[in-house]
Amino acid sequence: MNDDAWALDRTFRSSAGEVRWTALGRSGTPPVVLVHGTPFSSYVWRGVARALAQDHQVFVWDLPGYGVSAQFEGQDVSLGSQARVLTELLAHWELPEPALVAHDFGGCVALRAHLLHGAAYRRLALVDPVALAPWGSPTYRLLGAHPEVFGQLPPPLHGALVREYVTSASAPGLDPAVLDRLVAPWCTEAGRPAFYRQISQNDQRFTDEIQHRYGELALPVLICWGAEDTWIPVARGRELAALVPGCELRIIEGAGHLVQEDAPAELTAALTRFLRTPPAPAARTGP
Repeated sequence: MNDDAWALDRTFRSSAGEVRWTALGRSGTPPVVLVHGTPFSSYVWRGVARALAQDHQVFVWDLPGYGVSAQFEGQDVSLGSQARVLTELLAHWELPEPALVAHDFGGCVALRAHLLHGAAYRRLALVDPVALAPWGSPTYRLLGAHPEVFGQLPPPLHGALVREYVTSASAPGLDPAVLDRLVAPWCTEAGRPAFYRQISQNDQRFTDEIQHRYGELALPVLICWGAEDTWIPVARGRELAALVPGCELRIIEGAGHLVQEDAPAELTAALTRFLRTPPAPAARTGP
């Protein structure tokens, strides 16, 4: 679903630069925070966000360095920084225990915020997350290793590279207007170096620091995975599910890595059911 009206009309001055965000739904309903991954923006959540807003107050934002949020030379857009920014935003929004839904490296961001910075969630849904080593495709590693070289590409070649890269996240293929919207932030004067900056700053150490702690997750967890994901194979989803106590794994057929675009109805249905499911009763202790 293409939507030129999707706009983030509020700002927050984070430790990594200005963050653009908005909230959908009624204040006072259960809060849900959506976190996007790379090289995307909150735009990929537009359909899911509007559906969830029928029963929830939904918070969406572009991470620093992405979409319409700040992009500038020297900016810290690493996964470590993004987790701190998420923690800052939760405090700014005065959300002591929202539900979190995170895609791609947003999964690592949400997990780091929870495990390292004490961010509390009512429940956590992870969609094709970056969570287990090793990660990063050969293309991703090549771009990250040589940002100064790729940053010199002429704008048309850079744009073609980004388009092919984003396209590969979808199994059935992206609507041309949607692809244009996802690529556009990376094709501005500030966006071209920002594209390679965010790749070069992210490496496996950010998941290595938390991977051994997934067994500590003591909240309801749903893992959704596109069956046709070529970026992070579905086998990693099964591996991750085995590490998280009591979590549910949902494989979504026909979807690639960008499940929000490939199978929005199926993903929304899974998230809606998960968010509405009452928490399991606490285990009884004593005689």
